[in-house]
Amino acid sequence: MLYYLFDYLDREFDLIGAGVWQYISFRSGMAMIFSLLITVLLGKSMIKKLQKNQIGEDVRDLGLEGQMQKKGTPTMGGVIIILAIVIPTLLLAQLDNIYIILLLVSTLWMGIIGFLDDYIKVFKKNKKGLAGWSKIIGQVGLGLIVGLTLYFHEDVVVRQFSGSVVIEETGEVIPQFEDVKSTITTIPFVKNNEADYKEISFLGPDYTWVVYTLIVIFIVTAVSNGANITDGLDGLTAGTSAIIVLTLAVLAYVSGRVDFSQYLNIMYIPNTGELVIFSVALVGACIGFIWFNAYPAQVFMGDTGSLTLGGIIAVLSFAIRKELLIPILCGIFLIESLSVIIQVGYFKYTRKKYGEGRRIFLMSPLHHHYQMKGFHEAKIVIRFWISGILLAILTLATLKLR
Repeated sequence: MLYYLFDYLDREFDLIGAGVWQYISFRSGMAMIFSLLITVLLGKSMIKKLQKNQIGEDVRDLGLEGQMQKKGTPTMGGVIIILAIVIPTLLLAQLDNIYIILLLVSTLWMGIIGFLDDYIKVFKKNKKGLAGWSKIIGQVGLGLIVGLTLYFHEDVVVRQFSGSVVIEETGEVIPQFEDVKSTITTIPFVKNNEADYKEISFLGPDYTWVVYTLIVIFIVTAVSNGANITDGLDGLTAGTSAIIVLTLAVLAYVSGRVDFSQYLNIMYIPNTGELVIFSVALVGACIGFIWFNAYPAQVFMGDTGSLTLGGIIAVLSFAIRKELLIPILCGIFLIESLSVIIQVGYFKYTRKKYGEGRRIFLMSPLHHHYQMKGFHEAKIVIRFWISGILLAILTLATLKLR
């Protein structure tokens, strides 16, 4: 909204300083400031309101050190994160941009699913929350919307080389480019690192949209659940998500600029520069939330926050065609999810084979395994953050390591 206001003032009245609002870098900085202020200022009052209404976490005693001290800590703090993302984006981004629209829809969509899950747990006193199949339907629904939009919408294009023009007088060769609908994506660590979904569609080129949409559904569901599983220690999911999204913001920025994309030899994706504003607002929201969520936490994000963050990360990755980088960039979410899958699978296998279930980890997800080994919660979180930073650096290195 402010973008359009200052654009109007610049065009009609030539207002001094109004033109700076056209720059993505300036608006991104403002988005960070706004999201931090919203999170910190709203956080304290919202925590008091949650405490007043006794909207607290119901903790099961799993024998973990300090766990029962968390009982009664306000939850559903993900609402703070969502507000700190949506408000700066509405104020500062171009709202006719299809990528911004898609990310706002994704944020609210997953936020509603997570909110319903938390509401049932807190107010209905049902520890299981929203039924598993209901969550899956919601995640599949979002994946369907995202997949079909990215595949069919006319504004979702890439700019590709179409030939060269030679100027007779000077002999200068000028490359020509055109914006085209394309199903290409990025493959890490490979020279000429692009793959086309049409070439891997097992149903044939005419049904590439089906294969693409199924992949979107799978990754949206996997990443949102991965973030949800990771949300078990104070500050862990918020900090990890901030690192991931900041990396995606860098990738969105270079992918949305002709000069940087040509220098780095990566695909240029028109209109994705606006995603930097959304991404930076999310980073600011996560950092601001850690102000209250750091050990010992004053508030938990609940499924309202964790499901939303995971869904956003997945959709953002597809928007900038970097979804195949998710196993590296979201390695923390991946290993947390795998620890649960391995633990449950091995337990069921050994129970069937030996008559008693056996475990590989002391407890899953993985962060609880380290708690059982005696590591302090804060130390585990910091070490997971450091691991996330290393994975982010490795992800950015794929721009040149091929």
